[in-house]
Amino acid sequence: MTHVCLIGLGRTGMEIAKIILKQRDFKLVGAICSEFSGKAGKDIGEILGLPETGTKVYTSNQLSYITEKYKPDVFVDFSNYKATMKHLKIISESGAGLVIGTTGFSNTDIMRMKVLAKKNSSGILYAPNITLGVNVMMLLSNIAARILSDYDFEISEAHHKYKKDSPSGTALKIADQIEEGLQSSGTEINESIPIHAVRAGGIVGRHELLIAGENDKIEIVHESFSRKAFADGAVRGIRFIKGKKGFFEMQDVLNLEKVLASYFDKRKIAVMNSSS
Repeated sequence: MTHVCLIGLGRTGMEIAKIILKQRDFKLVGAICSEFSGKAGKDIGEILGLPETGTKVYTSNQLSYITEKYKPDVFVDFSNYKATMKHLKIISESGAGLVIGTTGFSNTDIMRMKVLAKKNSSGILYAPNITLGVNVMMLLSNIAARILSDYDFEISEAHHKYKKDSPSGTALKIADQIEEGLQSSGTEINESIPIHAVRAGGIVGRHELLIAGENDKIEIVHESFSRKAFADGAVRGIRFIKGKKGFFEMQDVLNLEKVLASYFDKRKIAVMNSSS
């Protein structure tokens, strides 16, 4: 049984709580929200519109209490980057695994995550791109950049009007994958990949990659219809990080590096065979 504590009870956090409660091998031992939300002290079932669960909602300043009393195996953080950095040290020192689905971190923040994971022999899964489909999109972006290195690449992304970081962490990660693919093909990168961001209405999340040549184009699109897509990714992340030590990303969860290497090894063999 994996004991899980959820940090953040916004719209995505509540979807994650619902799916955790449905897992036979998970036990939700607590949830943490802001002391200003009005949810603290309530049973999480009341928050979710479900029967009473026996799992209470706590405030962020009760993190040490939860860590000592319930000893969660994994924390799942969908709060905000400032709260995540505030909680990071306590969680890492407890030895629990941590799944971070929050965005907006600086390179310095990410470096701190890596340092704490190594120092405390804890496991941290940094997954701002936690939906499974968007990770496949990243893999396809990398492959396309390696093969179509003379094409132009542009990213467009859209999210709800309350999302603060712009461009999204996922869009930046897609750009990284494109640049990695271009570098692998021997292409010199003189400028960053253009990213266009929209913040409007209740858009859950949409990422589009345009790959345009002189005579044709390819479009790769990922769109989340529901926040359940994030919850599915969180469940997979929890199962992955439990008991692990070190700093990981979703590409490690899905073993995408192996998939990418295997694809190009097979392609290289096919080219060699066709030319012999």
